Amino acid sequence: MITGHVDGLKRPHVLLVVADDLGFNDVGYHNPEMRTPTIDKLAGEGVKLENYYVQPICSPSRSQLLSGRYQIHTGLQHGVIRPPVPNGLPLEDKTIADHMKAAGYATHMVGKWHIGYYKKEYTPTYRGFDSFFGYLIGAEDYYKHTRCYGSSGCGLDLHHNLDVVWNNTEYSTYLFTRKAENIIKSHDQSKPMFLYLPYQAVHGPLEVPEKYTDMYPHIKNKKRRTYAGMVSCMDEGLKNITNTLKQTGMWNNTIVIFTTDNGGQPLQGGNNWPLRGKKMTLWEGGLHGIGFVSSPHLKQHVKGSMSTELIHITDWYPTLLHLAGSNVTKDGLDGYDQWNTINNGGLSERKELLHNIDPVYSQKGHRLYPNRFDTRIRAAIRVGDWKLITGDPGDGRWFPLPNKYSNITDDLSKDKQNLWLFDIQNDPNEHKDLSKLRPDKVKLLLERLSAYNATAVPCRNPDADPNAAPSKHGGAWGPWM
Repeated sequence: MITGHVDGLKRPHVLLVVADDLGFNDVGYHNPEMRTPTIDKLAGEGVKLENYYVQPICSPSRSQLLSGRYQIHTGLQHGVIRPPVPNGLPLEDKTIADHMKAAGYATHMVGKWHIGYYKKEYTPTYRGFDSFFGYLIGAEDYYKHTRCYGSSGCGLDLHHNLDVVWNNTEYSTYLFTRKAENIIKSHDQSKPMFLYLPYQAVHGPLEVPEKYTDMYPHIKNKKRRTYAGMVSCMDEGLKNITNTLKQTGMWNNTIVIFTTDNGGQPLQGGNNWPLRGKKMTLWEGGLHGIGFVSSPHLKQHVKGSMSTELIHITDWYPTLLHLAGSNVTKDGLDGYDQWNTINNGGLSERKELLHNIDPVYSQKGHRLYPNRFDTRIRAAIRVGDWKLITGDPGDGRWFPLPNKYSNITDDLSKDKQNLWLFDIQNDPNEHKDLSKLRPDKVKLLLERLSAYNATAVPCRNPDADPNAAPSKHGGAWGPWM
């Protein structure tokens, strides 16, 4: 039998779903143009997280999700982990799966890894997962499961544990959904299950079976129409998986957590309207993510509610360990246990959050405060309702839906300005910079950035290794050291 309990209940099964590059405006409950009935139903029966934050790019978000630590504390402050680069989440950072497994959970992963694979010790089955089916890097073809990268060439990236899966051309959303269903059907229900499902969808390249684009004849922009179809295909996958949980009798003891890894990429069909910016930027469009929790376990008074409490992607780590009945302490973690916030409608313990400090990104402008944090460095922090950005935050435009709103606005961040202050509660779309009107808040947040920066470890940013080339490994990407 499943042992242990949470809030008087037996330990739940956990389904943790990550959508790739899903924008703030890319689900039906934010934008009725999108056909996401399963997402809308799950979110509508659960708790929508409307003050929820992620990282603006992939590897940092996934590393924070799985480690509960800011990237300044793991050395992953800069960029994503490229295919031929010997880098990864440090092995001393135990993953959610490590602790769930130690607590007696069966742990499975289906989908995208992207937090390092250059040695086998960095791959999923060495990091707490009993099984892994998916891919190690990113941006590959949805049917061929291949990825090309510069001088490293092209290779297959589809794996079952450490074995390469050859000759599979099934569309990845179908493939990963089917694998997740098989895991659920074969699960020994005497143990609780942790299933981590980071879909390839809806990251580029833009590919989806035609029947899904046929659902959006009114969208004339081809990229947006294909992207919308990819979202609906993923939504259908979630429907199939939740139906499988119900058919196996596991649904009533399951908690579903759904999150994006970063904001949408308008150049690849995504949309974050009305938020400013996009994927890869420190504006809200890159950071303010889609997230919700759905479960029969939730208390009745929170079902169908919307939480505006501050929650961050690092918070899933201690929250899930609480659900698992793990006795891991918060020491060394940057996340907070948010189960009381979600399940009881309580206040979040989180009062501030560090978006990032990137010492490698190109500096911008002149240092404004000699004795405080260097404003030339790319960084952002949120304290209460106040958000401070320094350095070069990236493309600062507001991207409307294609063919629906006015033209894309001018980028107001291209000059030498390297400091912005926003009251996010009253100005969630970052229209009014208050840095000159509230120097007191600027100085306070710069001091907080300095305090965080004093705890940062050196950035892990090694050069590419030519030995990673798939041609040296039978035509597939995989560990090479």
